[in-house]
Amino acid sequence: MKQQLLIASFDLAIGGVERSLIGLLNSIDYTRYDVDVMLFKHEGEFMSLFPEGPTLLPERKEYATFRQSVKEIAATKQAGIAAARLAAKYAGELHGKWVKSSEPGYSIIQFGWEWTLPLLPSLEKEYDAAISFLWPHHFVAHKVKAKKKIGWIHTDYSNITLLTKKEEKMWKHMDAIAAVSESCETSFLQKFPNLQNKMNVIENILSPTFIREQADEIVPAFSKSATTLVTVGRFSYAKGIDEAIRACRILVDQGHNIHWHVVGYGPQEQELQSLISELRLENHFFLAGKKSNPYPYIKGCDLYVQPSRYEGKAVTVREAQILHKPVVITNFPTAASQLEHNVDGFITEMGPEGIAKGISTLLHDQKRVRQFIETTKQRNYGNSNEVEKLYELISS
Repeated sequence: MKQQLLIASFDLAIGGVERSLIGLLNSIDYTRYDVDVMLFKHEGEFMSLFPEGPTLLPERKEYATFRQSVKEIAATKQAGIAAARLAAKYAGELHGKWVKSSEPGYSIIQFGWEWTLPLLPSLEKEYDAAISFLWPHHFVAHKVKAKKKIGWIHTDYSNITLLTKKEEKMWKHMDAIAAVSESCETSFLQKFPNLQNKMNVIENILSPTFIREQADEIVPAFSKSATTLVTVGRFSYAKGIDEAIRACRILVDQGHNIHWHVVGYGPQEQELQSLISELRLENHFFLAGKKSNPYPYIKGCDLYVQPSRYEGKAVTVREAQILHKPVVITNFPTAASQLEHNVDGFITEMGPEGIAKGISTLLHDQKRVRQFIETTKQRNYGNSNEVEKLYELISS
């Protein structure tokens, strides 16, 4: 008899976590599991990649609100949820000022979930296992009946500000916790050492065949006279795109003819565009916008750069290596779990000067670049066997 499995996430908008979810859904053995997928909002560029096998549960209006503004929620006549979200916004901002956080968004989300929980419906079906694939995990913790509950961690907890007591209280409802890397696990346990016995490491599941097929779909119109750099990531503080723009200015001033393309979208877009104009980089730094298939851009570049301030484990770095690209990443806390420095990539110092120095080092050392490329060709970066760890976790 098949085991009944639920996987919950927000939507299938463009993002590393969402690509990881598609990878997981493509790897599950559906002869062993009946899988329901709960997406709070049935939207996103990756909806077309939703595979055969799992069942997509109907969208519920109450959960769709987590992808809507307070004004949009009020328009759907869900006054209680709108009021709770508005109160959470003010409470989270106040907490952010109190702890002097540059990103109060996490505490806003925590308050929002806690205060809307009484207004959210539960699922009636009982599952053998329920997986909350993306933080926050309140839905699976409080609104799902399952013999085993698993929460998945995709971020570096050392760089985010949370109400830790509230967070730990929520985690007590989970039977197991899956982190995408050992470094990610370590940063989590630094905040929640009491949860050590629940921890497991299961990497993001990637298919080299799928990535390489997608990379051949189009050919981006890159300049042949310039060195092409590519970054894929959300336009947010964590991804450090502003640091990349400042690094680009340094490189251009040093005489490098580079075209740096960033594939992505997010709340900082206008701010980043203004910085590009301010530094007079309109002919060197380009925001390519939202792309459902970033792989042709990665395949077409001379150098892939991840300028992040922090990461759990950047899916795009491994995807670039699958496409045999030389990679530069910043020395964020979990960087060592992403690649081997000077073996299959290069870890450079944080900040614009460090990023520029790392890129410049490789631009002047093509022998090392070729070594990185050859190493990626010799290594198998696919990891579909990671799903076996999940099976073991479900059945243990």
